[in-house]
Amino acid sequence: MLHPVTEWVHVAGETAIIARESGEVSFHVLDSREAGASSLAERMTGAGAPVSTTGLLDGAISLAFEQTDSRFGQADSRPGVQESPNLLRYIYALAGAYHTAKDTPRNLLRAAKRFKELGRPEVTAYLEMRAREEAGHERLALKDLRALGLPAERIVANVVPVGIKPLCDLFDRFCFEDYPIECVGFSYCSERIAALKPKAEIDAVQSLLPDGVDATRFLRSHSSLGSEVSHVEDDRVRGEPAGRRSHQRRASDLRDRLADGLRTPAREQQVGSRDS
Repeated sequence: MLHPVTEWVHVAGETAIIARESGEVSFHVLDSREAGASSLAERMTGAGAPVSTTGLLDGAISLAFEQTDSRFGQADSRPGVQESPNLLRYIYALAGAYHTAKDTPRNLLRAAKRFKELGRPEVTAYLEMRAREEAGHERLALKDLRALGLPAERIVANVVPVGIKPLCDLFDRFCFEDYPIECVGFSYCSERIAALKPKAEIDAVQSLLPDGVDATRFLRSHSSLGSEVSHVEDDRVRGEPAGRRSHQRRASDLRDRLADGLRTPAREQQVGSRDS
């Protein structure tokens, strides 16, 4: 008799995320007695399954927004239920989108090269495919800035939202590791969050723009209307041994950085080059 797969990961704050092959995801807070004795506090062993592995990542994203809501004192910061957009905030968001998008193909190809050396052709092929799909997305952000009548190249050369640089640095680091599987988790989290953005969010931004101005190219393509939805379905690496899933165990760091970086308000942004 085959038993359904259950996966778990213990993240910061004594919380365990539990995901089942049926698609169910739950959370369990370990008390002081369980912390040293519960199997949920230990690294899981054995093979996982695409649906349950995806559930761990989705659970980390959900937990991130819940915890950052508490830190920032907001009711609900998930895409689609955040505060109403304004034009200045949107311009900062486009600058941030440029920086996160421009290095993605390069980083994915770095990781692909390493997996080729490690004898993982299926992961190599996946990352190379994703690099091709992401190529040129930064140009959408530039087109949107130009459509607003702004000097796009000057803006992205001098403005890096304060929450974006740590994300870029984290992605760089993941792709240079000896076993860079974390880059797959990072890519999945970024695309999953984008795929949650509803049409209403795009319409709200469009309402800020003069009639006839198309400056939502990047937002449309990275939302529930664009390619990110299909990318999320593809972002499941089959046959990944449990002992190599350190990216899940480090999900707390990634989820917090993603949530903070995507939610930093415009008034907290900084002006300066990414390398400054």
